[in-house]
Amino acid sequence: MATFLYRIGRWAFRRRRLVGGLWLGVLMLAVAAAALAPSGEEQDLAMPGTESQRAFDLLDERFPQSNSQGAEARLVFRAPDGRRVTAGENRATVADVLGSLEGSDQVASATDPYTTGAVSEDGTIAYSTITYTADAVDLRESAKAALQDAASRARSAGLTVEIGGSALDAEEELGGTTEIIGVAVAAVVLILALGSLVAAGLSLLTAFVGVAIAFGLVSALAVPLGLTSTVAILALMLGLAVGIDYALFITSRYRDERARGSGPEEAAGRAVGTAGSAVVFAGATVVIALVGLGVVGIPELTKMGMGGAGAVALAVLVALTLVPALFGFFGRRVLSRTARKGMRPGGAARSRGREAELPGRDAGRAGLGARWARFVLRRPVAVLMVAGLGLGAVALPALALELGLPGDESKSVETTQRRAYDLLSQGFGPGFNGPLTVVVDTSESGNTRATTDLVVKTVKGVDGIASVGEPVLNRTEDTAVLTAVPRTAPNSGETKDLVHAMRSALSGVSSGTGAGILVTGTTALNIDISEAMSDALIPYLSVVIGLAVLLLTVVFRSVLVPVKAALGFLLSVGAAFGVLVAVFQWGWAADLIGIEQTGPVMSLMPILIIGIVFGLAMDYEVFLLTRMREAYVHGASPGEAIVSGFRHSGRVVAAAAIIMVSVFAGFIGMNSPTIQTMGVGLAAAVAFDAFLVRMAIAPAVLALLGHRAWWLPRILNRVLPDVDIEGESLSRHVPASSAPSQTSAAEPAPVRQLPVGRD
Repeated sequence: MATFLYRIGRWAFRRRRLVGGLWLGVLMLAVAAAALAPSGEEQDLAMPGTESQRAFDLLDERFPQSNSQGAEARLVFRAPDGRRVTAGENRATVADVLGSLEGSDQVASATDPYTTGAVSEDGTIAYSTITYTADAVDLRESAKAALQDAASRARSAGLTVEIGGSALDAEEELGGTTEIIGVAVAAVVLILALGSLVAAGLSLLTAFVGVAIAFGLVSALAVPLGLTSTVAILALMLGLAVGIDYALFITSRYRDERARGSGPEEAAGRAVGTAGSAVVFAGATVVIALVGLGVVGIPELTKMGMGGAGAVALAVLVALTLVPALFGFFGRRVLSRTARKGMRPGGAARSRGREAELPGRDAGRAGLGARWARFVLRRPVAVLMVAGLGLGAVALPALALELGLPGDESKSVETTQRRAYDLLSQGFGPGFNGPLTVVVDTSESGNTRATTDLVVKTVKGVDGIASVGEPVLNRTEDTAVLTAVPRTAPNSGETKDLVHAMRSALSGVSSGTGAGILVTGTTALNIDISEAMSDALIPYLSVVIGLAVLLLTVVFRSVLVPVKAALGFLLSVGAAFGVLVAVFQWGWAADLIGIEQTGPVMSLMPILIIGIVFGLAMDYEVFLLTRMREAYVHGASPGEAIVSGFRHSGRVVAAAAIIMVSVFAGFIGMNSPTIQTMGVGLAAAVAFDAFLVRMAIAPAVLALLGHRAWWLPRILNRVLPDVDIEGESLSRHVPASSAPSQTSAAEPAPVRQLPVGRD
């Protein structure tokens, strides 16, 4: 692979105008397609195969005139202090407001709180339910405007009015201040790491090109594929983070090769052949893990995985082709000022300039990376214990992980949805915001009314039910629907237990009458999705870990290195889950990031974070260990190989990790619980994995293992393919420099016979 990528790098450098023109054309087409495509809309979260989803599907079939998951709004009215909402003038105001909604755009019905009994016991709070003919995602702006105007009319009359439900749910928008700060931090880190504005700008430019193309494609395909704003944000987040990192890795290796004496074209080829090989492998692991999210069975999660995978694949292609092409455009300006001063007119570096160009290393003294590696070599047990126990302590809260889906209760108190939620809880109890729907199907058994009466009696007898509404029959009277209100809040553990208790009690009724009885509603659907995510977590984690061990065994031709990498990955992911629990469940430092209401962790997050972090963790593992293995196979001792890996890659990997953490953290300030959780989880996982697992635990374990770290059984040595990720084939078959005076540098150092086990 290294030889093939070497040729791509040289070709892109030589044909830089063609390559640049092609990418510019693709960018313009993607932007044009996004501009011309209709706007995408949010999709309802669904989980095919669950009891809740089967009930929703049955309701759509038996009640075609309604929409089981259609948009709904609740106008919540509260009288001024000391007065009742049932007073004559307040009743007149409510009637006037509801009358203004009759016949409005997409409105199906608006209930009268005084005839439906939707008034609190103390008479201070009442609500009206407005149903719509369209889903929340298809609700027009005119319908939302009419709803808000109605609320304004009531406020003008002296009532407090808030709007709950799904009607005002909005698509998440980009462009917040925190994202800009994240990119700004990434730019500063690039400048400090590379010592060149041009080199830093090159990495940012190529990342933006890849992200713009990915975002344009997601926008263009939003309607035909049903892609939501969350898919676009994930593509942006991942594409920006890995795009900057991949360009940084290849740029750093290019500068390294120039410092060794290679000419510009040769250095571009070698950078793509070596660092580019690691980019391909790291990108492939992210893509595989994200595409694998489709096996969970949630359409939205599948789309998120595919969108993120596409953005990462584009970042890899840009890094392998556009980055070396820009080397040709920018010339020596990619190098640091010190390195440029040490360059001969012919392009080769003088010996005094070579050391300065190596990342993390200054002329005449060891860099911070090498000094840290030597510290770890002197105290491997202490470093291993401190880092391992520290991560273990951070991971402890993960044992209390609870999964759920956010509702209005998780929104800011500045929003009308959250204030409506609080008013309804105050007036009617916390369970009123999460009613459960029971669907009774008697198409096969008959006797609908008797069966429904038995169901009502059974549901009322379940401990935890506050009230049960009157059943509603469809036109053919073979299906009944009734609503049960729990005593507890939608996201509480008691409500989860209540749903299971209801289903258990109703299963006896179903078997005795032959009717199909299903419990659904938004709360039940959220519970079903969360349990499906919990059940899929261990199998998915096992697949990811197995894939990591297999791929790393092929890459490093070692048994213990992959096992060490997999265990380190588990540590970093566990610590990230611990942070999520501490922040989002327990409320630690929640005020700092604008979390006003604690609750269960978003049910999609654990699997999504595992899929993303798996690939990102492999980035740092590959870039550090390829340099270590390269030094080891050329005769260095295990300790010297560790120092060499940190000397050449430590500073770059640290910079890449800081950049990635900054980009992910930049999304924490968005007003979406999904994106906030994703930003916190990914930023924490990358920080733990890069700085504690790969830079502390990994070298400590390698130091303790010594030569055994690179041991491989003979049978595996014979059957495993040689992917040559460290570019050994380039040393054997390709001249190291296009400069005649440097041809001696092409002669490879003696290659060590790696320890191979017996059959």
